[in-house]
Amino acid sequence: MCSVRLNDDEYALVAIAAKAVGVTVASFFAKAALNAAHDPQTSAAAIAGRREAVIELFTARRHLGQIGNNLNQLTRAVNSGGRPTDIQLDAVLDSVRQASARVQDATDQLLDDG
Repeated sequence: MCSVRLNDDEYALVAIAAKAVGVTVASFFAKAALNAAHDPQTSAAAIAGRREAVIELFTARRHLGQIGNNLNQLTRAVNSGGRPTDIQLDAVLDSVRQASARVQDATDQLLDDG
């Protein structure tokens, strides 16, 4: 027997994947490990690519949270009678575009590797 240590984000990701295919987390680990053992070179490359895409998605999620904070600040200013500058609005919109592109790129990478 063996044990596997994961941080909370990693465990959540595995739990979601296991649920999506209708198996327990332990069964998901066992099947994934056996599949990887049958083709270690391909598995290593796929794992590395997926890891990069998942890291990018988590980074983009953090970025989107920061954008949400910026939007909340602009909304508070407008609701208080203020008017955001065009520079502020442009900066927030550029951030939204960049984060959206990052999410799209990482999602495409995961789908292509799948």
